Amino acid sequence: MISLVDLQQRIAKGSLSPDAAIAQSQEAIAAHEPRVGAFVCRDARARAQTDGPLRGITVGIKDIIDTADFPTEMGSQIYRGHRPRADAPVVMALKLAGATIVGKTTTTAFAANDPTATLNPHNSAHTPGGSSSGSAAAVGAGMIPLALGTQTGGSVIRPASFCGVAAIKPSYRLLPTVGVKCFSWSLDTVGLFAAGVRDVAAGLAAMTNRPELLLPANVAAPRIGVVTQDFAGAPEPAGAGALQKAARAAGQAGASVRELAMPEIVAEAWRIHPVIQDFDAHRSFAWEYRENYEAMPPLLRGRLDESRGMTPADYDAANDVAARARLALAAVFDEVDVLLTLSAPGAAPKGLASTGDPRYNRLWTLMGVPCVNVPTLVADGGLPVGVTVVAPFGADARALAAASFVEAALAK
Repeated sequence: MISLVDLQQRIAKGSLSPDAAIAQSQEAIAAHEPRVGAFVCRDARARAQTDGPLRGITVGIKDIIDTADFPTEMGSQIYRGHRPRADAPVVMALKLAGATIVGKTTTTAFAANDPTATLNPHNSAHTPGGSSSGSAAAVGAGMIPLALGTQTGGSVIRPASFCGVAAIKPSYRLLPTVGVKCFSWSLDTVGLFAAGVRDVAAGLAAMTNRPELLLPANVAAPRIGVVTQDFAGAPEPAGAGALQKAARAAGQAGASVRELAMPEIVAEAWRIHPVIQDFDAHRSFAWEYRENYEAMPPLLRGRLDESRGMTPADYDAANDVAARARLALAAVFDEVDVLLTLSAPGAAPKGLASTGDPRYNRLWTLMGVPCVNVPTLVADGGLPVGVTVVAPFGADARALAAASFVEAALAK
């Protein structure tokens, strides 16, 4: 994979020009894209910008995020050839930081359930995950050092786990979702993919102008609470093994590690996440569902068909549970600095019929807290499996630092 931080250092030293860094990515795309299929469209002539901390850094943008220079088709025939007039704010944030947008990456249709044709870069018989399929696969294949995705259930963390890359789903609304096709305005969060945790931190710090997100040279050993999310069902052996391996490595590196059970109201919040997600979706896709019903992606259309009877009272009750759960979760962090939990049930499923199960991700999306995927082990078939570090709302720097600690502990 291509390290963003390594490129930054080489460009700063003068040993690599920004245009040469862009050319390396273009060569890697030309070599790997025919096999992986991570891009919807791209600019093979993209050049480096003149200034900024991300000068020479190529970025892929998930194709539900508006771009003025590329179509935004959202994985759906309804929007075939659609050309926004302006970049979404998150895209402009990258450009203002000096990044070069090299193309649009594949997404499941409307960032929902209907898969893309993108293949897992580590084993082409398996899914790369979704809905941010192309972004995770492009970074995992070593084509680009940075990519944007979105998460409403588990669409950043899960594909990051399946593709063996680091990723962050930041605190809710740290990155603006204006200009991003809405699924659920209560949940949608823009996230980043990169080779390692330091790379993710550098990308997020640059585009938000928040230097406090950059990682220090030495990270203090955190207090870690291990959460198995029993209410979400048992993981597969590879998922359980990844969590055990990461917890053991962190403990051996000096972290305080202990298992924690979540309060019942938090488990209840996990159960009501789909109520909030699907109620919002009916409003978000009202035009597509009524005016383009037959052209709707079939799995999403079926999901909307099944949830048509949901009432505002159901939605209000679910939001009340979520609000109480957020308070209970905040109290859990009085005991530990971060939580360590599963990124996925196991390795990427075989075939492209499914992008995998988000059941271990959706709680943290609903809680709005920052989550960082840390690649942890390689399962049968060369398939990566990660773990998730979770911090309190607004403590994105803490999440990144603790994830970096776990990453370094695993490397030992």
